Amino acid sequence: MKVIVLGAGIVGVTSAYQLAKAGHEVTVVDRQSAPALETSFANAGEVSFGYCSPWAAPGIPMKAMKWLFMKHAPLILRPKFDVAMLSWMARMLSNCTSERYAINKSRMLRLADYSRIALAELRAETGIAYDERMQGTLQLFRTEQQLDSSAKDVKALAADGIPYEVLDRDGCIRVEPALRHVRDKIVGGLLTPKDETGDCFKFTNALAAKAEALGVRFTYGTTIKALDVEAGRMRGIITDRGRMDAEAVVVALGSYSPLLLKPFGIGLPVYPVKGYSLTIPISDVSRAPESTVMDETYKIAITRLGDRIRVGGMAEISGYTNDLGLARRSTLEHSVTDLFPGGDVSKASFWSGLRPMTPDGTPVIGPTKIKGLFLNTGHGTLGWTMSTGSARLISDLVGGRTPDIDARDLAVSRYG
Repeated sequence: MKVIVLGAGIVGVTSAYQLAKAGHEVTVVDRQSAPALETSFANAGEVSFGYCSPWAAPGIPMKAMKWLFMKHAPLILRPKFDVAMLSWMARMLSNCTSERYAINKSRMLRLADYSRIALAELRAETGIAYDERMQGTLQLFRTEQQLDSSAKDVKALAADGIPYEVLDRDGCIRVEPALRHVRDKIVGGLLTPKDETGDCFKFTNALAAKAEALGVRFTYGTTIKALDVEAGRMRGIITDRGRMDAEAVVVALGSYSPLLLKPFGIGLPVYPVKGYSLTIPISDVSRAPESTVMDETYKIAITRLGDRIRVGGMAEISGYTNDLGLARRSTLEHSVTDLFPGGDVSKASFWSGLRPMTPDGTPVIGPTKIKGLFLNTGHGTLGWTMSTGSARLISDLVGGRTPDIDARDLAVSRYG
């Protein structure tokens, strides 16, 4: 078929690659001048197949109240009269139960583990290099309470057969030797050894080149104005450069997906939650992480990417704003220098991006009520992690094939 993919981030590019492999004629449309220039540009670098949890969890409402008053808060709320924001927050709170958490985490782990397999196979077939490492994620606990609270995650990992290891202080230092300099600040950790790291921007650009070699056409610098729907069927899209024909359209526009779908009565509860990152050159390898260390106190990931450290995290609910707040930089600097002292944060580059979050934490992948219109969006903080599996799913669904894993509960229809 003639398929248009909307969005050239990690999710859009992986989707285009898999669709082209399946024999479709694929065009990718994006308003930027190249791939991965928005949310995929400088994310935390985690490929978190095991460290993969919904933000909506039991106890989060009380924790959120506490976080709002912390100096280095993982959550920043800038409330305003925004119906979409208020609706999204209400739906998220409704998912903060043990029952909903178990369901949502199981969905996420199913897709993440499928992506683990898909990424390994894609890496083998393409030979793409992207500062990748396969040394796991260490969720680091500074308090005994944090360590005890990890029991619900351990239970979910065990139920889904995901490898894990609960570590004491010495175990954490064995995995991440640089932590020996701050051993008194940690009490233990949860290691998910199958997790990986890598530069999402490098990967997306390399895969875009592979996709072009398969015949995918990339149309950059093009603003998508509307979908062209006739009698309940996709006919194409309308852009600022004119109309483009398509038999199928895949929406992979991240946080901007709901704005395009709203005129057609598709209620997609995806809302932008801003995250921040620092990228710091490594000056002393002995004081740098080996893989990803997730600082549980501040919800900040500290990741080794070649000769750089990527420090990413925080959740700012403030709408479609992408300004860089100096207070946010201070929080990133505090976390990394507290655990890995010695780095020169004055040389860091500062960035922010809008994560497309769903209230239940799981992405939206699959068909809609409009024939030929498919969604691959709402991956939140896990777009890099889930991209390769999501791309395989959407390629199968567009082509009318039965996917390797159950994707029915990932469709937009789950929201009614």
